[in-house]
Amino acid sequence: MHHPVTCDVSVTCSDLTFRWPDGTTLFDGLSMSVARGRTGLVGANGSGKSTLLRLIAGLSHPAQGSVTVHGRLAYLPQDITLETEARVDQALGIADERAALHAIESGDASETNFDIIGDDWDVEERALATLGTLGLDTIGLDRSVGELSGGQAVLLRLAALLMERPDVLLLDEPTNNLDLFARRRLYEAVESWRWGALIVVSHDLELLERVDRTAELRKGEVTWYGGGWSAYQEALGVQQEAARRTLRAAESDLRKQKKEMEATRIRLARRQRQSKKLDAQGGIPKIVANAHKKAAQVSAGKLKGLHQDRLQEAQERKEEAADAVRQDTQIRVELPHTVVPGGRDVARLSGLRLYHGRLTDADLLVRGPERIALVGRNGAGKTSLLRTLVGDLEPLEGEAKALVPLRFLPQRLDLLDEARSVVDNVARAAPQVSAQHVRAQLAKFLFRGSRADRPAGTLSGGERFRASLAMTMLATPAPQLLVLDEPTNNLDVSSVRQLVGALSSYEGALMVASHDLPFLEAIGITRWLFLDERLRETTAERVRELLEGEETGQD
Repeated sequence: MHHPVTCDVSVTCSDLTFRWPDGTTLFDGLSMSVARGRTGLVGANGSGKSTLLRLIAGLSHPAQGSVTVHGRLAYLPQDITLETEARVDQALGIADERAALHAIESGDASETNFDIIGDDWDVEERALATLGTLGLDTIGLDRSVGELSGGQAVLLRLAALLMERPDVLLLDEPTNNLDLFARRRLYEAVESWRWGALIVVSHDLELLERVDRTAELRKGEVTWYGGGWSAYQEALGVQQEAARRTLRAAESDLRKQKKEMEATRIRLARRQRQSKKLDAQGGIPKIVANAHKKAAQVSAGKLKGLHQDRLQEAQERKEEAADAVRQDTQIRVELPHTVVPGGRDVARLSGLRLYHGRLTDADLLVRGPERIALVGRNGAGKTSLLRTLVGDLEPLEGEAKALVPLRFLPQRLDLLDEARSVVDNVARAAPQVSAQHVRAQLAKFLFRGSRADRPAGTLSGGERFRASLAMTMLATPAPQLLVLDEPTNNLDVSSVRQLVGALSSYEGALMVASHDLPFLEAIGITRWLFLDERLRETTAERVRELLEGEETGQD
């Protein structure tokens, strides 16, 4: 039964404690309330965003505390699985109503059919309208789900949730596997959300601009900021500047306390030496000397204790101030051997036709340190084109040839040997390089000291990505063409920033398949290619126009 939202707050988490099976605590007494409107839930990889959504959805259970949801809840997880044999109307949950409706239209006026329909006589129109708002108006209700692309399947699952008219809608990384066009439809769906509370976990900055407020999950606590991503970044910038000022003042105070402690130590040592000298000269009666000595010891003890207390307090203030300053360290790596002269031919496609995707008769010459973006709909064959260029797939016709050393970073990040350490994995890709040099370069990828010795299988998502990136960029011979397939999928904002930093120091040619326009613009793309039946030159502006739903048949 559909319960209406009875108060302003739609979701309340009270004193939540959650532990992983190995006993590690993720949340310890977390409390938050989410009101109507659109909330963006942000935070670093591993901070617990998806777990928090699962707790709200009732799919995971806290060790302590409670979750209260007012009204009906719907949840779109990151990895959705749909029955490929099912029809679209079954995936939307309206197959029985449709069958009853069609039976009544054919003259079967049995009471059962009327009971199935209830008041929902416009169920087909509502379903088609919902599909239409998500750009799925052409798929119809009788198609099989297996015929849809991955992006269409995600949007179909969202359409099914919207058909339920939920009061609380939870979306976990909904744009991860969507192409540019499907993303635009999802942005529009979020923008037009007007019912109850929508909570979206995402690293997609364009999506996060479309929320009313931002909740940041960090170190097991939620902090609220008004507005979308830009407003959150601005507020964070002001906060961080204040935190850095506090840290500078605390460091200055700590230095002052250390100096005063040292001066006191010298003063006491001098006094002690003078006292010993007088004792040796026998210039003071013993009873007076002992009284002086005792008073001096008490005084010295008090003074020492006072300075130690002050030093301890200054140290604690400094640590607290340092904790408030965020360490979003950048990857800055030197790769001189990746330089490609402007006139050098880097890669060539001629008369290329692929097994996968619809691409036919594609020609392309990549010259010099070009930065090429490969964009297009899901299923157009972007990954197949990249895999053919790197030699993993054979073309149906024509050829794809790299003319310089090349390295490929795939979507799945399956380059690492799980059992080997980070340093061993990178050394495997760079056999002629000394272990010392590999370690020095790995430090620039933020694997310092013992962190480089951890087995790849124990790394977090962000660390895994950095290790795969290091293995790709530090390989020998030095790659003069880097090929990246959807590199920002599943990356937190900090990792995306680190990737942009690493690519800014790369001086070779770059070919990137991506749906992430802000990322593509940040890495300085020099040439845009749109992939459908053929490979077409385009511009960043034209890609944005295509997203706005203009005709794709003209350049």
